[in-house]
Amino acid sequence: MLEAPTLWDLVEARAAETPDAVMAIDESGREMTFRAFRGRSERVAAALAARGIGAGDTVTWQLPTWFESMVLVAAIARLGARQNPILHIFREREVGFCARQTQAKLLVVPTEFGGFAFAEMANEIAAAINADGGAIDVLTCDRDLPEADPADLGPVPTDGDEVRWYFYTSGTTADPKGAQHTDATIAAVAKGMAQRLAVTADDRNALAFPFPHIGGITWLVTSLMTGCVNICFQAFVPDQVVEILDANGVTLAGSGTVFHQVYLGAQTKAGGGLFGDVRAFPGGGAPKPPQLHHDMKAAFPGSKGILSGYGLTEAPILTMSGVDDGDEDLAHTEGSPMPGVELRLVTTAGTIAGVGEEGEVRAKAPQLMRGYLDASLDADAFDEDGYFRTGDLGMLNERHMLTITGRLKDIIIRKGENVSAKEVEDHLYSHPKVADVAVIGLPDPDSGERVCAVVATAEGADPLDFDEMVEFLKGAGLMVQKVPEQLEHVEVIPRNPAGKILKRDLQAAYEGTLPQRLR
Repeated sequence: MLEAPTLWDLVEARAAETPDAVMAIDESGREMTFRAFRGRSERVAAALAARGIGAGDTVTWQLPTWFESMVLVAAIARLGARQNPILHIFREREVGFCARQTQAKLLVVPTEFGGFAFAEMANEIAAAINADGGAIDVLTCDRDLPEADPADLGPVPTDGDEVRWYFYTSGTTADPKGAQHTDATIAAVAKGMAQRLAVTADDRNALAFPFPHIGGITWLVTSLMTGCVNICFQAFVPDQVVEILDANGVTLAGSGTVFHQVYLGAQTKAGGGLFGDVRAFPGGGAPKPPQLHHDMKAAFPGSKGILSGYGLTEAPILTMSGVDDGDEDLAHTEGSPMPGVELRLVTTAGTIAGVGEEGEVRAKAPQLMRGYLDASLDADAFDEDGYFRTGDLGMLNERHMLTITGRLKDIIIRKGENVSAKEVEDHLYSHPKVADVAVIGLPDPDSGERVCAVVATAEGADPLDFDEMVEFLKGAGLMVQKVPEQLEHVEVIPRNPAGKILKRDLQAAYEGTLPQRLR
């Protein structure tokens, strides 16, 4: 495995080590070698330098999972500039906020993608910023980037601990929060993940989620470290993705519950035979239903099943499963702490949780952000001992494997009793009629909050009946207080690009509806 002080050093090292090896493949059949990646990135860096971008400047970019996105990342890294990748779901309010807060000099977007006019939005944002005395330019990229002669490029950056990345968390009800990362923090994630998954140059990874996500950047760095191939998709179109992954011999088919459900459904429909080279299904973004691991391993008998990790934008992949872990841990946990990670679980009483005891997950780690760009947010983000407060609830087993049990804010308080949404979800997911499920809390005049299950029906099954659900959950040993009082059906559970369920959307959709007892 190659290591280097900075991202650009890593680009250089990999191009020297395996210049003609394929680095990436996309859905159109294009291939890019490590040599081509390095050369194109340097030429794009020269073009950016001609536009006035240099060390210390910020480039905000919002591109799909294209080769050009990877090239742009390396080009910015070559200049020693800072970069601010933004997910395609962000719109004018969020993109404008990020560009202003980072004081970006350049905003890079496609002309149009997914039916949305990104260039039009970007020009409006730039006009508003410039009218307020700022100085930002717009560059449109439609699978192409400007290039120039790199002969006059300045010295390469040398400090891997300098802040060069601003990753923003979604801000649906408030402004997004910008997490500051360095080449070193990203490298720590990539190296640890590569070790847990035992990634080699023979691996072909499914990069089927938005590349601007911190997980996308991590897979780019992992590819540079190990020489593995990323199979890239600009959008997750299930039939197309499955066909191309199968044709290209995918070995690591990530990267979260919604993706794994698609692969499982395709394998079931085909009667087997898909993904003959797959050895694992990396997961992340949101905790998995335990049953899904067993289903995947049974459907793809040559694989280890789901190897999932847990982390946040601020502290990516704090824990991860490994290729040597047993099925019980693979199904029910998100793995053990990554190298250098210190976990502390703190109970609601403020004490350190013991084995099997629930507490808020807090962490110190080499991949932990260097604080928020808005430093005023740091006071609430870290505890008195410097541990980052994730806001997630979990427990460690005797093997130090972490199980995520919910969110501090995803606890439904029904008549004073705490109900873990994830506990109910995991039970319901094991019902044969359920393809996907989200459990939410809704305001209730009698109980304060009531438990509502929102279910997507499995293909070929009849919808789950309310009484059938109640009996099933009681039979599974769930406390009566935790059994949902309301059941709703949807075609698809809404999720964000990272696979997290959009519970606020569901709560807004069903607020004011009646539970079954009042219908």
